[in-house]
Amino acid sequence: MIEVRGLTKRYGDKVAVSDLSFGIEPGRVTGFLGPNGAGKTTTMRLILGLDYADAGTVIVDGRQYRDLAYPMREVGALLDAKAVHGGRSAYNHLLCLAQTNNLPTSRVGEVLDLVGLSEVARKRSKGFSLGMSQRLGIAATMLGDPHVLMFDEPVNGLDPEGILWIRNLMKALAAEGRTVFVSSHLMSEMENTADHLIVIGRGKLIADCTMAEFIARSSGAAVRVRTPSSDQLLLAVAAKGGTATVDGDGSLLVRGMPADMVGDIAFEQGIRLHELSIMRASLEEAYMEVTADSVEYHAEARTGAAPIGSGV
Repeated sequence: MIEVRGLTKRYGDKVAVSDLSFGIEPGRVTGFLGPNGAGKTTTMRLILGLDYADAGTVIVDGRQYRDLAYPMREVGALLDAKAVHGGRSAYNHLLCLAQTNNLPTSRVGEVLDLVGLSEVARKRSKGFSLGMSQRLGIAATMLGDPHVLMFDEPVNGLDPEGILWIRNLMKALAAEGRTVFVSSHLMSEMENTADHLIVIGRGKLIADCTMAEFIARSSGAAVRVRTPSSDQLLLAVAAKGGTATVDGDGSLLVRGMPADMVGDIAFEQGIRLHELSIMRASLEEAYMEVTADSVEYHAEARTGAAPIGSGV
């Protein structure tokens, strides 16, 4: 488990992380989302002790990362796939890491097989594509067979087969009871992978909830309900913190709670339902909505501009 409490980090006048608190639990894939400049990579670096916090603490399985005798046996992390000496082969890169953490040499071959790099194990990493470098980084992450794993943009450069592979790998690792923490800007992939979400903006926590709860909060997400007791259900939903509006066909559109909760409320109130269906928003829609005020870098929309090289 990773516990972040009151974490703050400044770079000069820039506050990268501001009083940030959350927990990453084992047994599930936790996605880490936020706009560019939100503080995601800084937070990951603080967890690993690569930067020092101005305030707050980070505890990994009950201890600070710097107190781990053999850190790769307990925490595996991929922050920069290209952070490899280009003159070393994939095998020698992993061998050096294994020796620094008192890991058996046999483990190098095992992780190379795991990520599909056995055939290029003796080739220098400077000739690797981004996708191959990602696989090598993932191999290094898995080298110590750690209980806690952190990935920053792990699908960058991977082909469709590779994306499916890393998705299934992260799910399998979580199913084994490990702590899996992954940051990505690919909303569609995150929606297929993560069980829980941590969302930050401008260094502050925006959301800490399950994927289903996060999407349910979106204005585009709703539960359509048809019932002969619309007024009664409307009041019952409001009492539980949700909102309900009457659609054009007389059905209710319930927002702010998942369908199973709406069904439970109806059951508790003895309300007969003729329809209970989900109008699902995408993770991208929900994310864009909640982070709208936290985007630091806005690109100007191109509308009606003359094409480059037109001479206009």
